[in-house]
Amino acid sequence: MAIRITDECINCGACEPECPNNAIYESGVGWKLSDGTSLKSIEDFNGKKVDADFENPPKEDEFFYIVTDKCTECNGFHDEPQCAAVCPVDCCIIDDDNIESEEELLNKKKWLHKS
Repeated sequence: MAIRITDECINCGACEPECPNNAIYESGVGWKLSDGTSLKSIEDFNGKKVDADFENPPKEDEFFYIVTDKCTECNGFHDEPQCAAVCPVDCCIIDDDNIESEEELLNKKKWLHKS
């Protein structure tokens, strides 16, 4: 599963520095697969060739957002999602549209942080 941030977000920013994958971005800010990961020019998680340094457009213009392709729900780092643990308004919730098994999330973590 991945986590998403609801529109109840108060833009406090508490979640952003807690993410071990740099999957959380401020509203209006573009995102890169390479941010906080070891990815460069690679095949994405689905086998498509991509430039990890390409800046993608923001996914949200009004509140913080989580990039699903980078969210591992903190598997391999922590016992629980750190964004949800620090959110003062409980707006970091399971993304029912992006359900992944623990094994899939651990594989994604390995893919993001190849040494």
